[in-house]
Amino acid sequence: MRALLLVLLAVTSSGIAGCNPGSAEAKRFAAACEAGSYAACDSLGGRLRRGEYVLRDEARAAGLFDRACTGGIGESCASLGAMLQEGYLGNHDSVRARSLFEEACSRRAMDGCAALGVLYMEGGGVPADPARAAELFDEACDAGQTTACAHLGTLHVAGRGVAHDVTQAAALFQRACGDSVPLGCIGLGRLHASGDGIERNDSIAVALFDSACEADALDGCLELATAAEAGRGIPQDFVRAGDLYTHLCDEDIGVACARLADLHEKGAGVFRDAERATRLRRKACTLGYAAACVKPESAA
Repeated sequence: MRALLLVLLAVTSSGIAGCNPGSAEAKRFAAACEAGSYAACDSLGGRLRRGEYVLRDEARAAGLFDRACTGGIGESCASLGAMLQEGYLGNHDSVRARSLFEEACSRRAMDGCAALGVLYMEGGGVPADPARAAELFDEACDAGQTTACAHLGTLHVAGRGVAHDVTQAAALFQRACGDSVPLGCIGLGRLHASGDGIERNDSIAVALFDSACEADALDGCLELATAAEAGRGIPQDFVRAGDLYTHLCDEDIGVACARLADLHEKGAGVFRDAERATRLRRKACTLGYAAACVKPESAA
């Protein structure tokens, strides 16, 4: 307890600066947490994790989430699980993360149900079980967790664990995208791009991909780059495609490295450089993009 008091005093005296309402509220959370309010500990932990009106401090945030989770706050269990799954400060613990997601979901914290659904969808530390994933996503989506709606839409498109139903998927993607969930915008954009069960409209698709890319969703940036390169839904723009592929390749997206190599091979939107193209294809191959592992024949 003494250690917690010292941490909270430090947060109050130096981590929370300024006199604006947000800073004052953070101070109130600190005082209430110190007085024994687990809900206040959860709120302060969230601010410390985001750096919202306090100095960002993931270690302190994790400690507060741990305390609040033990005190019965399901949302804190979900937040701590997410941090452990992401490997905050090198503390990657997928086994405990799964346990925390299960605990959170049992306490009706829908972020935990959604995160647990992702594990079952991907087989992350548990045997893949798309049907169980769909149940969890459906429960969370019904409760307003719209990231879960987007994941459920993805399962409906693939027909994994639920019926193949692109109409239902489109409705779920629309709901998630309307709540600024990039995965929902990407899913809806892909349906508009393919015309699968929904009106084909490349311009709408590009706008949705652009929105997702602006939110730092790499899949959205990749779809946008592909559209810019092909001139689908927007005027063909090799420069923009090259910029996007460069960003994505820097983020270790193998297919983007390979496509950037193609642009360098042709000198389309970027300088022509066969040696750089070779290096980029080598990187794409190393990142697991198999198509780049065999160098294509040089154009005549």
